[in-house]
Formats: sequence, structure tokens, C-alpha cells
Amino acid sequence: MSKNVKPSTATSKSAKPCAVIAQPLICVRDVEAASRWYCTLLGATSGHGGAEYERVMIGDDFVMQLHAWDVHEHEHLGDPKLPVGNGALLWFRVADFDAAVARARSLNATVLEDVHENPGANHVEIWLRDPDGYVVVLASVPPGG
Repeated sequence: MSKNVKPSTATSKSAKPCAVIAQPLICVRDVEAASRWYCTLLGATSGHGGAEYERVMIGDDFVMQLHAWDVHEHEHLGDPKLPVGNGALLWFRVADFDAAVARARSLNATVLEDVHENPGANHVEIWLRDPDGYVVVLASVPPGG
């Protein structure tokens, strides 16, 4: 287990605290191009590489997975003919928000909502669209968070 993972404090009558790490997987048209885009945006590195599958890494942890649409015969990846991401957002809390915004601008990322304060979440965020059409949100670490 990563040194950055702390057990969850969420419990139920039958559940014991456990560590949970989200590792979302999205399907993309070009895994290598998507990897370059996300690695640049997040200040990340490639953890697998290749045309069919990728792990986007922050240190020793992978924070997302990229998968080609038509490989490995996974029947539940979705339909590449339909719009992607309807109702799902890729949300990343980033330690250096200003640097992440600068990287987004260097990518000429499509900005859906420019930098703004979200008072309900007590942070600053920017909403983007990635080259495949997914909505990506970068959020700052809340003060004291």
C-alpha cells in the first residue's frame, strides 16, 4: 500500500476501516496521445506505456488508467460511437493549482469554466475538456486541507 494512503474513517456496522484509492479508467481514441496530455496536465509520468493501455502515475501511485476502445475484448468498456463521459467528471485535487492551470493553458486545453472559487467546497477550480471529450476538473487543496 502507498505511504500516502490512510484508512478510511467511513464505517458501517459490519465494515472495518479500509484504504480506498480511486483509479478511474477511461477509454480513448489514442492512448499514447491521451497519456501525453494527462501526464502534462497533472505533472505525472507514464507507468505502463503503449498503444492499448496506460497508467498515469503520480510518484508510485497511479491516478488513472487509459484504455483503447477496441482491444482486449472487455464487453463493459462502453460504445465508442456514443458520446463519452455523460454524467461523469474526472476530478483531480492538485497540490500546486497555479502550476496545473499553467500546464492546462500550455496544452491549449478547452476551458469550460475558467478559474473560479467554489465557496461550497472552499477551493478554487477550473473545468476543462480533454481531447476525447471528457470533462476534467482541477481543484486546489482547501485551506488547512
